Amino acid sequence: MHAKTSANPGNPILGHYVQGGAQEGQSGRYGTVFNPATGQARLRVAFASASEARQAVSAAAAAVPAWAATPALQRARVLFRFKELIEAHRDELAGLITAEHGKVLADARGEVTRGLEVVEFACGIPHLLKGEFSENVGSGVDSWSLRQPVGVCVGITPFNFPAMVPLWMFPIALACGNTFVLKPSEKDPSCPLRLAELLTVAGLPPGVFNVINGDRAAVDTLLTHPQVSAVSFVGSTPVAEHVYRTAAEHGKRVQALGGAKNHMVVMPDADIELAANALMGAAYGSAGERCMAISVAVAVGDAGDRLVKALQPKLAALKIGPGTLPDIDMGPLVTGEHRERVRGYIDSGVAEGATLVVDGRGTQVAGAEAGFFLGASLFDHVTPAMRIYREEIFGPVLVVVRAGSFAEALHLVSTHEFGNGTSIFTRDGRAAREFTHAVAAGMVGINVPIPVPMAFHSFGGWKRSLFGDLNVHGPDGVRFYTRLKTVTARWFADGSANTVSGGPDYKMPTMK
Repeated sequence: MHAKTSANPGNPILGHYVQGGAQEGQSGRYGTVFNPATGQARLRVAFASASEARQAVSAAAAAVPAWAATPALQRARVLFRFKELIEAHRDELAGLITAEHGKVLADARGEVTRGLEVVEFACGIPHLLKGEFSENVGSGVDSWSLRQPVGVCVGITPFNFPAMVPLWMFPIALACGNTFVLKPSEKDPSCPLRLAELLTVAGLPPGVFNVINGDRAAVDTLLTHPQVSAVSFVGSTPVAEHVYRTAAEHGKRVQALGGAKNHMVVMPDADIELAANALMGAAYGSAGERCMAISVAVAVGDAGDRLVKALQPKLAALKIGPGTLPDIDMGPLVTGEHRERVRGYIDSGVAEGATLVVDGRGTQVAGAEAGFFLGASLFDHVTPAMRIYREEIFGPVLVVVRAGSFAEALHLVSTHEFGNGTSIFTRDGRAAREFTHAVAAGMVGINVPIPVPMAFHSFGGWKRSLFGDLNVHGPDGVRFYTRLKTVTARWFADGSANTVSGGPDYKMPTMK
């Protein structure tokens, strides 16, 4: 296992995973990983120094030539074995997620499954890497394209999906012939380290996949290292912008996914019970700590009163507690610090004059009083000028904004600085079609609250929700982790001269 034990046997320490094996941290700096349901320290995690980050990149760079030269079929077979290992260890991985993130076990299992789907997609890499061929583009001249690996790739991933988001990145990168250095969140590092161990068991050569834990010292080293070719990031918009600017300035291709403020438009003709049920899962599932969580309900016309009335009894019935218990709907937030940040947003909404219909600040969970729990909160009559509307809260807080018309609702969604995902609930196919066509967001749901694309499509937002030109996983993932090379070839008869011009040709060739 990746955990190392200090002199205190009750205080395990997680290190890094480089060259196919666990490594202890050398910097002397550590972070604390909590069990959010109890509020107690679970273990410590080593923070890599710049030197340790460079060592991980060097290991990945040394492994590039042999792995890139490995036939795509053989790379796919490693991923097929990795897929089987994830399936066999699904409950173990979900348990690690719940222990350190806090989400309920059913949600954690679902996270592992969504990551597994990308592994399944990557197993088809021999087909996905096929290029294009054009015969006889000129007399006796053929042209074709190749997709080749970019080299060392880096993934910097958030706390809210410690399995799924890394699995959105590295399986495709590895399948394409790249090597990888993962810097997961220091808040819940156990699952990513376990995935690294499973890759080794699956037969991945040493150095092809490496994990380093840490903070900005490690991140900035990875963003500027000359041997890193590509950087994938998911996190908040300020950090996404820093990652994008820094890595791009150092000549790397970058996909940096930032924040979100996902709106769900509820039309007057919508099935209000269906919409309310959808909002409960989309707003409060995983304690709202999802980049695709619905945090704004835009109620059009007379839908607002009916929607708020339908939500109130459902919020009262919401079961909050440790994610390991059966029948729990919502677990704790990831840290006490994050809980206080979310609580501050609720205070702000009250101060700015929004109607706090349901207040989750006083929630206590019997037997888990020290856990990082915060109850579900619901605001009504929120205006676009308020902080709770403008900024990403990333917690169990849903705000309801009233709109007088479909056009006003569409304008609200499209003019927000974030454009990650959105949805519309309606019985009107024409309104749904117009919304889909006109809205300024990267992912759209019609009577689907969280429109996360499947692995064979690509995930990404618009505006300040995405920095870079290509989305993650799916076809865009293959494009991001490969470079296109186009070949044009002509062959002459043995010993012949150039039969096209008979000598030097100084004009643009026309391939006649």
